[in-house]
Amino acid sequence: MEPSRERKFSPVWEHFNLISANKVKCRLCSKELRYNNNTSSMLRHYWALHETKETGSEQPSIDDRSGVDDALVDMVILDSQPFSFVEDKGFKKLVAALNPGYVLPTRQALKAMVEKRYEELKEKAKVLVSTASAVSLTSDMWTSINTNAYLAVTGHFIDTSTTLQTVVLGVVHFPQSHTAENLAQVKSRLMLEWGITDRVTCLVTDGAPNMGACSRHLQLRHTNCVAHTLNLFIKKAIEQNPVLSKIHIDARRLVGYFKSSTTAKERLSQMQVHMGQTTLKLVQEVDTRWNSTFHMLQRLHDMKEPVAAALAGLRTEIAPLTMEQL
Repeated sequence: MEPSRERKFSPVWEHFNLISANKVKCRLCSKELRYNNNTSSMLRHYWALHETKETGSEQPSIDDRSGVDDALVDMVILDSQPFSFVEDKGFKKLVAALNPGYVLPTRQALKAMVEKRYEELKEKAKVLVSTASAVSLTSDMWTSINTNAYLAVTGHFIDTSTTLQTVVLGVVHFPQSHTAENLAQVKSRLMLEWGITDRVTCLVTDGAPNMGACSRHLQLRHTNCVAHTLNLFIKKAIEQNPVLSKIHIDARRLVGYFKSSTTAKERLSQMQVHMGQTTLKLVQEVDTRWNSTFHMLQRLHDMKEPVAAALAGLRTEIAPLTMEQL
């Protein structure tokens, strides 16, 4: 089978035969590669295994390509980039300008490179964990923006040089019911995988009943997270104080109005400029972080004058906080 006219433009076809619609064979070593209408994998194979000094003088060396590959993997990991970004036209243009001889891997190849890095680092982490005489676990559940549930488990221990070490044991997709039995099953599997089943001394979680019951299933000492406990304590204190509760409710309503109305947001910015103040945004509290409530109230206090001026020029029943509340 001959490559199409369009494919013939790449010199790499001098070293490969197209043996099916999605497969090619190297003429030099008979290695078969997947083919997806681009020559990236073919070029990488040829440069890595068959390139000579005479034919590859203008191409990056194997060490150079390895370094760029490592940097590319670092970029995916550090910046949480999707594998598909190597197919973006702008990124391809940038890479070509920086290093014309470097061929970007396909998204499938990049995924394999990241998975390889993960396995390498995981093995190193397992060696480190194996030195611990005792391990404490923290565990929490969270939901992604796509409403998928995940369970995260992290181990904490003192290494042989008396340094506190923290290792993420796993972030597991958790589609099943969040019962204590199901939680215990997943955590037990992670402890077995990391070889720490008989060395876990404590499990720290939020105060949810299923988390406490999970610890009992695993026969582990359970401790409620201090941060979660503090958050619940402060929320309860605000709710039980009529004055603070009223301020809290009014502040949430006020901030919510400016966050949801583009007109109000623009008016507030105009008032800050008019008053010679730094243009700031109001802070929306996060229900699970007590300090975000403090930051919301603090920002409202600092911006009381532009907020009141902005509300005066808007058609709304929302009122600014009173001088007594501030």
